[in-house]
Amino acid sequence: MKDIRNLTREELKEVCTSRGVPAFHAQQIFEWLYRKRVNDFSLMPNVPLKFREYLKTDFFISEVAVLQKEISSDGTAKFLLGLQDGLAVESVLIPEKKRRTLCVSTQAGCKFGCKFCVSGLNGFKRNLSPAEICGQLLAVEKESGEKVTNIVFMGVGEPLDNFDNVMKASAIFMDNRGLEIGKRKIVLSTCGVVPGIERLAESGAGLRISISLHSADDRKRSQIMPVNKKWNTGQLMKALKKFYEKEQFAITFEYILISGFNSSEKDAEALSMYVKGVPHKLNIIPYNPSEHFKWKAPTGEELGDFVGVLKEKGVFYTLRRSRGSDISAACGQLQAKLK
Repeated sequence: MKDIRNLTREELKEVCTSRGVPAFHAQQIFEWLYRKRVNDFSLMPNVPLKFREYLKTDFFISEVAVLQKEISSDGTAKFLLGLQDGLAVESVLIPEKKRRTLCVSTQAGCKFGCKFCVSGLNGFKRNLSPAEICGQLLAVEKESGEKVTNIVFMGVGEPLDNFDNVMKASAIFMDNRGLEIGKRKIVLSTCGVVPGIERLAESGAGLRISISLHSADDRKRSQIMPVNKKWNTGQLMKALKKFYEKEQFAITFEYILISGFNSSEKDAEALSMYVKGVPHKLNIIPYNPSEHFKWKAPTGEELGDFVGVLKEKGVFYTLRRSRGSDISAACGQLQAKLK
C-alpha cells in the first residue's frame, strides 16, 4: 500500500482520472487531508463511496507521532517525532511576534559530517518521505495548538540530498488546498551541495535559499565541512550567482562564529569579500557549545572585533542569538534517533 500523503494534488488528480473519477475530487481529498486533518477515508463523505473503497485498498494515511516535547525558557519548543518504522527526528517551533516558524528535518541522520553539528553523529539512515516531512507540521500544530506560518528546511539532514522528496513536500506546503504556506515563507538551508543548488534554480520552485558557510577560506571550511572538498567556495559562489539570476532572491549566508577558529579579523575580511559576490543577507551566529565537540563560543572581544571589520567593509549583517539552546534545539544541536 502507498501513503496518500506522499502525493501532490496533481498526482492525486492522476489517480482520480485513472479510476474514472472526476479530477475535482483530488481537491476535496486534499482538503480532508490537510485542512480538516482526517486520517480515515470513511470520513470523506463528499468523495464517491466506490472510490473511497478503492483508496482503502491501495492507500493508507500516515501520521507522525509526538514522542516528546521540551519547552525552552525563550518559548522555543522542540519535538521528538516518531516515524512509522521506529526512527525518530526532531523539529523545532520558534515563536516570534505573529510568526511561528517550524524547523523541519528532511533525513533521518546526515551523511555530510560537519564538525560542529551533532545531527550526523549517529550516522545516516534514510531520506524522509514527503509525508514524513509535511507530517512534522501536522503533528506540531496538533500538539501545540499553534498555526505554523513559516517553514525552514534546517533540521536534521541535507535537504538537497533528498531533492525530489523535499520538492514534493514544498509543493504540498505551498498548495492553496493543502497547507497554504507562501513560497516566500519557505527557506531551504544547504551545506553547499552545488548540483542541488543548480537543480533548484532550474526547477523554478521559488524557494529562498540559505547557505551554511562558516568560513570563506577553503582550507578552514574543508576542516569543518567535508562537503567543501567536493565543491569549494568558488564553485559554490558560481552556483549561487546562477541561482540569483533565476530567482532574484537575496542569498542568506549563515556564519557560525567559533572561538579561535574562524573568528579573527582576517576571517572577517575574507567573509566580507566573499559575500559581496552576490546580493545577500548575512547572519552571524555565536557557536552553541556541545559536549560532542571541542569548539567554544567566541568571547565578547572576538565577536566585537569580527563584526567591527564587517562594518568597516560595509557589509550589513544580523547578529543571531540562537533560540532554544537550553533544550539543545539551537543551530547544530538537533539529532535523529536511529535504530
